[in-house]
Amino acid sequence: MTMAASSSARAASLSMDFICSLTELGDLRKAYEQLCKEEEDVTRALDLLVERRDPLEAKMDSLRRMRPNLQVIEGDAKQLAQTITFTCSLAENISSKVRELDVAKTRVYQASQRADDILDLKLCTDGVQAALADEDYEKAAAHIHRFLSLDSAVITLSQQGPEGGAWADGLERLRAAEQQLKQLVAEQFEAAVRAGDGAQVERFFKLFPLLGLQNEGLMRIGRYLSQQIARQAEKQLQVSENMESGEKRAAVIFADNLTLLFEGVARVVEAQQPVVETYYGPGQLPALLAQLQPEVDRQARHVLDGFAARRDVQRKYQQVQSSLLRGNAGDKMEPRKLDSLLAELTLMNARSELYLRFLRRRVTADLEACEPDVRAGEQAKLEQLLSGCGLSCAMQELMGEYVTMEEYFMKENVNKAVTMESVEKGQHTSSMVDDVFFIIKKCVGRALASSSVDCLCAMINHATTLLDTHFRELLVGRLQQGFPAGALQDLQRGVSSAVSLVQSGAASLVQPGRFEPRPVDSSQEAQRVFLVTLNNAELCCEYIHTLNSSLEAQCQAGVGAGRGEQARAKIQSCVADLVAVSEKFQKLLQEGISDLNNSSIKPQVKPWISNFLSVSHNIEEEEFNDYEANDPWVQQFILNLEQMMTEFKTSLSLRIYEQLLVLVTSMIAVELEKVVMKATFSRLGGLQFDKDLRALVAYLTSVSSWSVRDKFARLSQIGTILNLERVSEILDYWGPNSGPLTWRLSPSEVRKVLTLRCDFRSDDIKRLRL
Repeated sequence: MTMAASSSARAASLSMDFICSLTELGDLRKAYEQLCKEEEDVTRALDLLVERRDPLEAKMDSLRRMRPNLQVIEGDAKQLAQTITFTCSLAENISSKVRELDVAKTRVYQASQRADDILDLKLCTDGVQAALADEDYEKAAAHIHRFLSLDSAVITLSQQGPEGGAWADGLERLRAAEQQLKQLVAEQFEAAVRAGDGAQVERFFKLFPLLGLQNEGLMRIGRYLSQQIARQAEKQLQVSENMESGEKRAAVIFADNLTLLFEGVARVVEAQQPVVETYYGPGQLPALLAQLQPEVDRQARHVLDGFAARRDVQRKYQQVQSSLLRGNAGDKMEPRKLDSLLAELTLMNARSELYLRFLRRRVTADLEACEPDVRAGEQAKLEQLLSGCGLSCAMQELMGEYVTMEEYFMKENVNKAVTMESVEKGQHTSSMVDDVFFIIKKCVGRALASSSVDCLCAMINHATTLLDTHFRELLVGRLQQGFPAGALQDLQRGVSSAVSLVQSGAASLVQPGRFEPRPVDSSQEAQRVFLVTLNNAELCCEYIHTLNSSLEAQCQAGVGAGRGEQARAKIQSCVADLVAVSEKFQKLLQEGISDLNNSSIKPQVKPWISNFLSVSHNIEEEEFNDYEANDPWVQQFILNLEQMMTEFKTSLSLRIYEQLLVLVTSMIAVELEKVVMKATFSRLGGLQFDKDLRALVAYLTSVSSWSVRDKFARLSQIGTILNLERVSEILDYWGPNSGPLTWRLSPSEVRKVLTLRCDFRSDDIKRLRL
C-alpha cells in the first residue's frame, strides 16, 4: 500500500507540474479528462487489492503457524545429514579393508597354488622316470601332461630359490623324458599299426593329446584308418570283378560295393567319435574326416571306374547322345538295355548322398559344444570338403550322363507306347495313356530315388516338355481332324473296332519324341478316334494330378526334406510347371467337347428344333386334342436326341458325357428360344408349347445328374406369358407382384413375347407399364 501511495504521489506531482504549464482552455479540458480516467484506473486497482486482502491474510496466518514446525524440520534435517556423513565415511573405511582382505586372499591362493605346482613339478620329475622304467606309458604321459600344464612362472620361481641348481637339473631330466616319451609313443603306435593290433593302436592314440600332439595323433590315426578302409574296399572290388553276370546281385554289385565302403567309413566314424571327443575334445572330428575323405575318394573312384568299364557306360552314353542329336537316323540303342544301368546309377547316387548326410549329422553333433564362431567356421570347411571331394565330383559327372540316358529311355519308350497303341473292347481309352504315364512315373520315380534335387528337377522338366510339346500335340492333331458328322448309328458297333486303326500306325514319329497323326481311312474310324482322344485327354489330366500329388508327398518326406528352402523351391517350381500342363490338357478337352457339340451335334439338333415351326400353334380345341393324342414334335425330338446321346454315352467317359450334355442342353435352350420367337400362338397353342417344354425338361433332367431348369428359365417364362388369358394378367407376375419369381426377360422381350399371341391386341400390349 505504501509503494502504491508513493507511486500515486509521484504521478500526481508530475501531473501538477504539467497542469500548471497549461494556458489554453482546450488543453485544460483534455488534461482534466485524462486525470479522470487515471482516477478510475486507480480506483479499480485499489478495489482489486482490497478484495485480495482476506486470502493474503489467511495465507500469512498459515505461514505463522507453520514456523515452529519448520524449525523442528530444520533441526531434523541437519541431524540426518550428520548421520549420512558418518555412515559414508564408515562405509569407505570398511570397503577399503575388504579390498585389502581380497588382495591378501588372492595372494595367499596364488602362493598356495604355486606351492602345489612346485610340489607337482617335483612329483612329475620323480614319477616320469619311474613310469618309463615300468613301461607305464599312460602314467608317464599323465606326468608330462601335468608338467606341460604348469604355469611358466612356477618353473622360473623354482629356479630362483636356494635349490635352483637342483631344480634346473630336474627340469632338464623332465624335458628329456618328454622327448623320450613322445618318441616311444610314436614308435609304439607305428608298431601296433604294423602288427594290426587295434587295441594297442587305440591305447597309444589316446596318449598323443596328453603330450600336446593332437594334430599328429589325428594324422596318424587317419593314416591307419585309411589303410583299413583301403584293404576292405579292395577285397570287395575283387569280389565284384569275379562275380558272374547271372548271379542275384550282379546287376547292382557296384552299388553294393559303394554301400559297403560307406558303411565301413560310418562304422569307423561311430567308433572313433567318442574317443576323439573324450581325449581330443569337441570340434576335432572334422580334422579326422579330412584325413579319411581322400582315401574314400580314391576307393570310390576305383569302384566307379570298375562300374564304367564293366557296364560300358561311356559307349552307351555316347550312343544315346548321338541318337538324341541325329533323331531317327542311324542305329538306336534298345531302351531296355539301359534299364538296369539307370537303376544302379540312381542307387549309387542315393547311397552317396546318404553317406554325405551322415557325415554332416555327425560333425554337427560334434560341434554343438563349440563356440558359435568356431562351429560356423568348421561347418563351412566341412561343406567345402564334401562338395569338392572326388566322390561328389565323380557322382555329379555320372548323374549328368544319367539324366541324358534317362531322357532317352523315357522318350523312346513313350514312342513305343504310341506306336503300339490299342483299344481294349469295352474301354473308353487306349493303352497309350496308361503306358506313357507308367513310363513317365517310372523315370521320375527313379530320379526321385537318386536323392538328387538337380536330377529330379531335370527329369520333371523333361517329362513336362514331353507331355506338353510332344504328347499333347499328338492329341491336338487328332482332335483337329474333327468329328465327321453323319452315320452316328455306326458307333453302336463299339469302340473296339478302332484297334485296327491305332495299330496300323495312327501316330508315327517324325522327330525324336515328336508325334504326327496319319489321316484316318473312314468317317466311322475318325469318329471313334476323336472320341477316344477326348477320353485320353481327360485321363491325362487325372494322371498328371495323381503324379503331382505323389511327387509332393514323396518330396516332403524324401529328397526335399532337410535340404533348405532353396531345394524345396526348385522342386515346387518344377511341379508347378507340371500342373500347368494339366491345365493345358483340360483346355484341350474343353475345346474338343465344344468342337464336338458345334460341328456334329448342333448341325443335327437344329433341324429337329426347326421342325417346331412346321407345327402350327395357332390352334383350336379340336387340334389341341389331336396334338394330345398324336404329339406333333416333342416326342420325336426327344427320341432323336436320346438315340444320338445314347450313342455318345457308350463311347465317352461319364465325366465327358456330363460336360457334353451341359453344352447340348444350353444349345437346345438357345436354339429353341430362337425358333419360338418366330412362331405364332393361340391360347391353346401356348398351352401346347408349355406341355412340350415340360416334357423336354423332364427328359433332360432324367438323363443328367444336375438340374437343367435354370437353363430353361427363359423358355419357362415365355411359356408362362403365352398361357395368359389377357394381356393385363402379366402384371400379376411382373414387378412387386412377382413374388419369388426372378424374371430373366427384359420388359421389351416380354412385350415381344406377348405379340406372338395372335389374339392379343397390340394397343393393349403398348399400354402395359412394365
